[in-house]
Amino acid sequence: MQKNILITGTSTGLGVSLAVQTAKAGYKVYATMRNLDKRGMLDGALAEAGVTAEVMPLDVQDMASIDTVVDHIIEEDGAIDILVNNAGAGLVRSTEQADMEDIERIIDINLTGVIRCTKAVMPHMRKARAGHVIAISSVGGIVGQPFNEIYCGAKFAVEGYIEALASYAGPAFSIDFTSIQPGGIRTEFVNNVMAQVGASGGMLEDEYLPLLQKYITTSQARGDVAYQTADEVAAVVMDVMASDTPPIRTRTSDWSNELCQLKTGLDPDGKKLQAHVIDYFMGGIDPIA
Repeated sequence: MQKNILITGTSTGLGVSLAVQTAKAGYKVYATMRNLDKRGMLDGALAEAGVTAEVMPLDVQDMASIDTVVDHIIEEDGAIDILVNNAGAGLVRSTEQADMEDIERIIDINLTGVIRCTKAVMPHMRKARAGHVIAISSVGGIVGQPFNEIYCGAKFAVEGYIEALASYAGPAFSIDFTSIQPGGIRTEFVNNVMAQVGASGGMLEDEYLPLLQKYITTSQARGDVAYQTADEVAAVVMDVMASDTPPIRTRTSDWSNELCQLKTGLDPDGKKLQAHVIDYFMGGIDPIA
């Protein structure tokens, strides 16, 4: 039976790769983005691959927009098999320098957007006693990094959100929950993050300037070792979706594993902690028929 998948943020980068790879694998793909005027890259990639997807507008900051798409999928297919929370935004700026408008936007897109979309699909997955919620997080959700504290804070929260759902809703309702933690992805995302430095006032002449310059210089000197292509990351997501026992969390490269090793080394996929939390707080959970 053909599975369907709802993917957010498919106008560029990883979202495009996920839409193409899932369509090629036989999924019925609902590819969504906030602004359909930006669908050109997706349409081109789908055409080149010889596959199709249903492209719909969805703004992760607008619950009504999300509900419209979810209701449409349920009407068409009767269930939602997989949700990939991919839409995201970055911010390179110290807390002191960041405007509250930017701070609220980053948290709303990266965290609350994930919660909104998950909230919308949960009743249907719970009713079906099946489904998989995936959040494209980041190594920044495991390791705090200079000048990325607002972004990292949102991604840390996503990690906790997925981990908490996996501790009770997962085993009770046979729903899988997974966070994916890439390092850098060679997409417009990286360019957009750096462009925001300029858009939000550029490199400000204050005490943070030499620290920011050192951060940028060190990152440039490190080169491409931290980066993967969107297709490489999408391939890892595909493996997770195909697994009979998907991880609670996973990194997407040797570099991302190495960066997170001090925090994830004893429990790379999060399964040990999940089992401990379920036993400690719930005394174990049997699936609800």
